[in-house]
Amino acid sequence: MKRFLGLAALAATVLGHSYTAQAAGIEFGVGHTSQSSMTYRLGLKSDWDKSWLQSDVGRLTGYWDGAYTFWDGKKSSSSNSLSFSPVFVYEFAGETVKPYIEAGIGMALFSKTEVEEQKLGTAFQFEDRIGVGLRFNGGHEVGIRATHYSNAGLSSTNDGVESYALHYTMPL
Repeated sequence: MKRFLGLAALAATVLGHSYTAQAAGIEFGVGHTSQSSMTYRLGLKSDWDKSWLQSDVGRLTGYWDGAYTFWDGKKSSSSNSLSFSPVFVYEFAGETVKPYIEAGIGMALFSKTEVEEQKLGTAFQFEDRIGVGLRFNGGHEVGIRATHYSNAGLSSTNDGVESYALHYTMPL
């Protein structure tokens, strides 16, 4: 556990320095797993500052996401994870509120290979996400997201785990 916390501190320092130049916001999330555990997420987001397919309907853009998640399992099955993911966002046009949909595939490193009864097989997991939300003028954002973690067959044990979360992002 001490080793994982040391790695988490190092990753937070490195991620913090890399986000300083283009920081978009800090994200707070609360979720629930498919196994009834709570999740608490703290993330940093950095916009790509690029857009494609821009029209009157909206635009395609994206961001880098780095996060720490605490998985509050029952008994001694609590876990921690660090994740990093590129996320594509289709942002619909709007003046003060812009609805969006997002999807991304990244990676995560768990402190344990078990979350509740789910046997992950490896500490390294792929992170797949899909979500919807609202972006407000001034950079604030609220949304809901489904995230799936799996080792994609790197181990014969691969139960995977899902999290369904509400999140709020405030600009830095």
